[in-house]
Amino acid sequence: MAKQKEIKTNAMRILDKLKIDYEHQSYESDEFTDGRQTADKLKLPYELVYKTLVTVGKSNQYFVFVIPIDEELDMKKAAKAVGEKSVAMIHVKDLTSVTGYVRGGCTAIGMKKPYQTVVSDTAEEWEQIYVSGGKIGCQLKLRPDDLCRAAKAGYGDIIVK
Repeated sequence: MAKQKEIKTNAMRILDKLKIDYEHQSYESDEFTDGRQTADKLKLPYELVYKTLVTVGKSNQYFVFVIPIDEELDMKKAAKAVGEKSVAMIHVKDLTSVTGYVRGGCTAIGMKKPYQTVVSDTAEEWEQIYVSGGKIGCQLKLRPDDLCRAAKAGYGDIIVK
């Protein structure tokens, strides 16, 4: 019997090309699941699971922020981190056209275009974190520094405290 070929997402192909170690975990899901539901399905601690948020600045440029699933993006801190006067969340209907990813499967790695990306500095506390693998039902476990390298991101103080 033929071996089932693992289906790679664009994010995984980018990590492979950069020779970045990661673990892929999948879960059954046909529709959007939020970060808490994903963590629950995979039995992961909430503080290690990060979500990817896409915003638009006053300049009409897009910016990406990666924060823990149980935290809230501080819009003022986020704007300051990317040198904007203000940022606002993009409409869900625009997510796929802007990023190439769907809601619940959005990751900072391998978006349609390179957008300035900031990862919450809380990620630096952990050896490894979990982020979306680029499609619903797929999570990646990797080192925060490797996420930053693959997404060409920096760290910042961007969450509500």
